[in-house]
Amino acid sequence: MWGRRRRWAGPGGGGGLEELRARRREREAALRKARRQEQLVSKRLLREDTAEQGGQDGAETLPDPLSEDEVLQLLRGVQRGSEDRKGSLSRLRWALQNKETQQKFVRLDGSIRTLIGLFTSSLADMQMEAARCLHELSHSSDPAVAEACLPVTSYLLTYLSGHSVEFTELCLYTLGNLVVESEAVRKQLLPQGIIPVLASCIQSPHEAVLEGLGYVLSQLLQAKEAPAEIVPLVLDSVLPQHMLRLVCSGLRAGTGAAVEFAWCLHYIVCSHTANAALLSLGAFPALASLFLEMASEIPQEAPEGLELLVCPVLRCLSNLLAEEMGCHLQVQDERLLIALFLILQSFLPQHPFMAQECLWLLNNLTADKPFFCSALLSLDLLPALLQLLSCSQMASVLVLTVLCNIAEKGPPYCQQLHQQQALPLLLPTLVLPDPQVVGQCLELLHLLFLHCPEAAADFLGQGGHRALEQHQSTPELQARARALLDMLGQPLGATTAFSPCQPTLSAFS
Repeated sequence: MWGRRRRWAGPGGGGGLEELRARRREREAALRKARRQEQLVSKRLLREDTAEQGGQDGAETLPDPLSEDEVLQLLRGVQRGSEDRKGSLSRLRWALQNKETQQKFVRLDGSIRTLIGLFTSSLADMQMEAARCLHELSHSSDPAVAEACLPVTSYLLTYLSGHSVEFTELCLYTLGNLVVESEAVRKQLLPQGIIPVLASCIQSPHEAVLEGLGYVLSQLLQAKEAPAEIVPLVLDSVLPQHMLRLVCSGLRAGTGAAVEFAWCLHYIVCSHTANAALLSLGAFPALASLFLEMASEIPQEAPEGLELLVCPVLRCLSNLLAEEMGCHLQVQDERLLIALFLILQSFLPQHPFMAQECLWLLNNLTADKPFFCSALLSLDLLPALLQLLSCSQMASVLVLTVLCNIAEKGPPYCQQLHQQQALPLLLPTLVLPDPQVVGQCLELLHLLFLHCPEAAADFLGQGGHRALEQHQSTPELQARARALLDMLGQPLGATTAFSPCQPTLSAFS
């Protein structure tokens, strides 16, 4: 009945250490699956002249769809080679902002071939306009449009070196957009050598190029085939060490590239195929140092958008700790706890999602390591933690999970939780309509009653048994509620004084 526990159980409960580990892994797998589903697959559009083609005030105005004859006329204007070819290309680019026009254009015989011819020409202005046309096509949500662009991928890779920063950036975002939409594009790019090309580009001194490269790589790493086909190629290149370097220098350089590569590292961690390699590169201590540095920046002039970097760094640290090998990381730095609560204090009002991100790391820090449980109590961080019970449903579950991690460490920890007035804040949680939150609260009460009889007596004195009785009709809670009533020495519906009794092992297996 207590099978939902993660990394905690009363001494002697369950089937021993191996069963507890199995339960922990099962819950971690579910949580990691949920995180992998929260991916950032999106397309980027580099378009700087909407005021020129659109409204006078600079607001974006999309063109109306063209007829097939109008699209054909535009294509012929581009093919003729007249002096106004650049103007025709500009008009084509403007027209290709419309989805229907995009579909009509790629269906025309020779349309993509014409753009490729101009894209590979020696005339820089024509080349740039053709690249912008291809970029507009890459932004289409129609997979057929992306697959029509298959012939251009090798040229896009070729032009990632030796051209202007603007042109390279445009090629990168075009590649990234195509990667999002089409598995056929991804399967073509891998044998064409996209990973070695990106590995060469990652040493560029230009922030715009690095940010575009991070975008391409993050889209590749989110593909369903990434763990088997893409991550191994990335690990065999110089990309991981450079990604780690760029992430950790994000506060000193531009944060844009650091954010992109931090998400790349997160997706690699979630693939479960590369964590040994990342740990061997010193990823955990490097990212932990960066996290401490970010927290120290908060009271001063924190860079704008710092929360965008904090989030993937938190996820990397959390998921590295959640891995089997992460349990053996020798992490004993109480500054991580202080940094977590500084981040929460700073970002929570404007960015409520940060509560869940920080609590996920706090949960994994306290799950197997008594050091962080002791530090959280000795640094008097428990009141700040308990305040997060009201943030959200998931935050409540994670706060209670952290408290369970602490209580599982034994009587001294439960006594401190009791002395620091955790119990009065748990009583309102018991009457919430959310079975998951209440269930986690019951887990915590079980540990407190088991290790600290004074907590059970106080709970009874505060009328807590009446809250337990309310859950006798809730299928997923009634067995645990009854077991806690038995621990309190209370038969169903009774309100007599507390008479301690030792719980049976079977009740908590």
